[in-house]
Amino acid sequence: MRTGFLRDAITLGLLAAIGPFAIDMYLPSLPSIGASLHAAPGEVQLTLIAFFVAVSIGQPVCGPLSDRLGRKTPLFLGLALFAAASVGCALAPNVATLTAFRFVQGLGACAGMVIPRAVVRDLHTGVEATRLMSMLMLVFSISPILAPLTGSLVIQAVGWRGVFWAVLAAALAGMLILTTLRETRPAPLRAHAPQTSFAGSLAAYGGLLRDRTFLGLTFTGAFGISSFFVYLSSSPFVLIDHYHLSPRLFSVLFAVNAASFFATAQANAWLAERIGLRELVRRAVAGFALVLLVLLALYASGVDRLEALAVLLFVSFGFLGMVLPTTTVLALEDHGAIAGTASALMGTLQFATGAVVMGLAGAFANGAPLPMIAGIAACGVLACTLAQVTLRSPRRARIETAAE
Repeated sequence: MRTGFLRDAITLGLLAAIGPFAIDMYLPSLPSIGASLHAAPGEVQLTLIAFFVAVSIGQPVCGPLSDRLGRKTPLFLGLALFAAASVGCALAPNVATLTAFRFVQGLGACAGMVIPRAVVRDLHTGVEATRLMSMLMLVFSISPILAPLTGSLVIQAVGWRGVFWAVLAAALAGMLILTTLRETRPAPLRAHAPQTSFAGSLAAYGGLLRDRTFLGLTFTGAFGISSFFVYLSSSPFVLIDHYHLSPRLFSVLFAVNAASFFATAQANAWLAERIGLRELVRRAVAGFALVLLVLLALYASGVDRLEALAVLLFVSFGFLGMVLPTTTVLALEDHGAIAGTASALMGTLQFATGAVVMGLAGAFANGAPLPMIAGIAACGVLACTLAQVTLRSPRRARIETAAE
């Protein structure tokens, strides 16, 4: 493994993990936040949804800025805003204030979610991009694997407000890490980018919105991510309240599912070299949907066993780990000149879809597993359908062959 390749993966992965860290670390605290702030479960879930809505709104601004100003400056500004909002979250006197600062925190998190994908596209395409994206996700996995467990320990020691002080520390560490990242968007490219003006940005977004392959791959990833978002928002209530797990055991189970996702992603480059990027996505998303339908059928028939839920979610999220990095690489393949803008639109559509899906799932949530499972399975079926339709395109096959 080349030293520079590994260094890029570690740096980008850690920067990309800071925003999700603010989600994953406070998941075990959702019930205690409700009790402390005298808020209903739906009001507490709004603090999570507000973060996703902010990420959806902020990414379309962040992406073109990174194409115009370079990758590092918007990253630093985003981390600074994220850090300031974390202080507000830690001091929030009620759930409405917490929700407002979570929204601002989401705006700050945009840069870390958009720009690392653009940097990957700046540096590589094809299988090499898939390899770097998968390695980036392996480093990124430090958040969903360790953050909930760390959060439960912090909550036990100092209460839920301590989680946001820890998140502040992560943001400050991210600013230090950023100093090691080299600029991958050279000045000549910034000056001649088609989206250097507001009108140019709109034109770039318009072109992307007319690209059916880009949209198909983006929404395949969107519904894949949304399945995990439904799990994020519902699992604390299902696993802690319904199955009576402690916050620490909840964190362990959450980490196991996240480990499945990120471990299988490491096989993506090897599989892509053998069966191609398109076929890898088609097979993996089919396995993802099939396992979730089996899980839904079991619970719809009256089964209510934590072992069945844990095992089948572990397998399904393993398949998802093969889908998300690969769809990202394929979607950005044609758009190197506007990689930041394309990454931003992808993130916006995916997080907006996730926010809508979480809202719909929350309307049916009752603390039992079946509504959560139904929401996750519906996302899996939609992702599978979109992938099969989109990746039949012969144009995409030609592009991928040339890239490899």
